[in-house]
Amino acid sequence: MNDKRTANWTADDVPGQHGRVAVVTGANTGIGFETARVLAERGAAVVLAVRDTEKGKRAAARIAASAPGADVTVQRLDLTSLDSVRAAADELRASRPRIDLLINNAGVMYTPKGTTRDGFELQFGTNHLGHFALTGLLLERMLPVAGSRVVTVSSIAHRIRAGIDFDDLQWERRAYTRVGAYGQSKLANLLFTYELQRRLTGQDSTIAVAAHPGIAATELMRNSPAIARTLVTAIGPLIAQSPDRGSLPTLRAATDPGVRGGEYYGPNGFRGIKGHPARVESVGQSHDSALQRRLWTVSEELTGVSFPGPRS
Repeated sequence: MNDKRTANWTADDVPGQHGRVAVVTGANTGIGFETARVLAERGAAVVLAVRDTEKGKRAAARIAASAPGADVTVQRLDLTSLDSVRAAADELRASRPRIDLLINNAGVMYTPKGTTRDGFELQFGTNHLGHFALTGLLLERMLPVAGSRVVTVSSIAHRIRAGIDFDDLQWERRAYTRVGAYGQSKLANLLFTYELQRRLTGQDSTIAVAAHPGIAATELMRNSPAIARTLVTAIGPLIAQSPDRGSLPTLRAATDPGVRGGEYYGPNGFRGIKGHPARVESVGQSHDSALQRRLWTVSEELTGVSFPGPRS
């Protein structure tokens, strides 16, 4: 990558995606929508994997309006239900003989204490376990595809009060904190990405990459502390990126030919809050191989999903 691309990468740098199939979770709004829109405009066949299919259809219509002739479809996916994840994966495997990009973008943030339909803490279950299961169930459609990528969206919050408490993953024994639970889920996204890449090493098709948007003014902020929402509303341009700018690290991780497996992309500005997308670093514990393997094993046990491939 040359210096210009490293410093000033924008959506204009996304190469043509004709002939490629991209599945984007949470693509009806915010960063997921902008990611799907750009990929569709560059020629990819894009699947909007969303919980609310009516919102998904409206999002698809908006994309079609900006990219006439775009191939955009809607797939129902509720990451809070493993039955829904399995059903969506079954339908996608039946309709898509190949998948080039799986972008694990959907998520919830700072929610009140709650559980998924399978009894998992809501943020961990949605942000990590749902995507873990979806990836495992779709990977067979990616492994034969040269240049395929699994891109999982993490957050700068993986640095904030974050840890993996294997004795209480579901926050049943300790006082629940929205920030701690979110940080755990976003740290899990990175541990998953790095362990998946380790398992993919040795084959020449699929890679695993992570990204984060910095601080972006999206609907994800609705459960944030009131002071954070107030700041974003009052001085948003100073501390937050628009959804289209927030989507750039994901788009770069998904499409830049120079990206390598196991890398992490985010804004290059102060503390990763905003800026152009560049390769960034994650905290030391995210690179703990023992922690990665333990979380992987627990995730397989909780979801009942085992990954295909020689190193699964």
